[in-house]
Amino acid sequence: MFGQVSLAVFLFGSAYAGTTIWSGSFNPFPTVSAFDDWSWADEVGTYQWYIHGTEPTSHYLALSPSYKNPADTAETNGLMVTIDSTAEWNSDMERTELIPQTTENLGTGNLFYHFSLSTDPAGLNVPDSTLEHQILFFESHFTEIKYGVAPTPTDLQWMVSSQFQWGTPLVPGTWYNFAYDIDFTAQTVGLWFSTGGSPLTQVANNIAAPTSTNSEDFHVGVLRIVNTPAPENWYISGVYIENGPITTAIGSGNSTGSSSSSSSSSATSVTSTPTTTISTPSSTPTATVPEYGQCGGTGYTGPTACASPFTCTAISAPYYYQCL
Repeated sequence: MFGQVSLAVFLFGSAYAGTTIWSGSFNPFPTVSAFDDWSWADEVGTYQWYIHGTEPTSHYLALSPSYKNPADTAETNGLMVTIDSTAEWNSDMERTELIPQTTENLGTGNLFYHFSLSTDPAGLNVPDSTLEHQILFFESHFTEIKYGVAPTPTDLQWMVSSQFQWGTPLVPGTWYNFAYDIDFTAQTVGLWFSTGGSPLTQVANNIAAPTSTNSEDFHVGVLRIVNTPAPENWYISGVYIENGPITTAIGSGNSTGSSSSSSSSSATSVTSTPTTTISTPSSTPTATVPEYGQCGGTGYTGPTACASPFTCTAISAPYYYQCL
């Protein structure tokens, strides 16, 4: 029912600095039943949908404006991904995952894989930090977000080939925006990050990694290592892949809730070359950052003073500082 969708639907106006080569927007899906239109016999739409349990699609996927980053005004809905004991896939692991359906080459040059993550603000069906989770990962796991693993199980942690590189506490209701900076030519990967509607900044420099993809092995979803009955819900929005320069803006830059208060109404065009400029708290701030908001780090240009009684704390110096 889908066919090829015009790139104009996905470029979201002038806010984008790079060229979007594949969009994982959920706008083409009026209901979750539309994901079932895809099959190996009829590979339509923008996502392959086959890694899930035996229950109907509506058991594992749900669409709602409540499941998207409020700053991402181009998206109508976000996606809630559910895993539970019924989501067993080829082993005792639980998996609910979408995969790009595309003819584009998603593994050449310097590409930026964007996505936003959150969990229920009321703390419903929250992830279990005692269980290992692999989130938005490649089949070879050369880059991924993990949760429930060392060194800090309660953090969202960026891993490269299973080695910890960077992390931030997972707080229900906070939106976490990521972009994998993957140079398939140089065989390196780095990370860009922000919360809420704040623009992305590079929080980890590119490092060597066995970067490769067949363009159909980026898993937009969650894998939970141990099978357990407890359901968990993860919210995903803002999924797209672009050819640089990176787009740092998150939609309109406006967001509500417990995420960062800094905003941007247009994109900042930057390259993946690391910068040595580091923002530190100012003695004469013009705005304050709420708890868990970003307050400093490499390339950061937003407010640096934290609302009382919070302190701007180094999470991954010199790349990222947060009000805690």
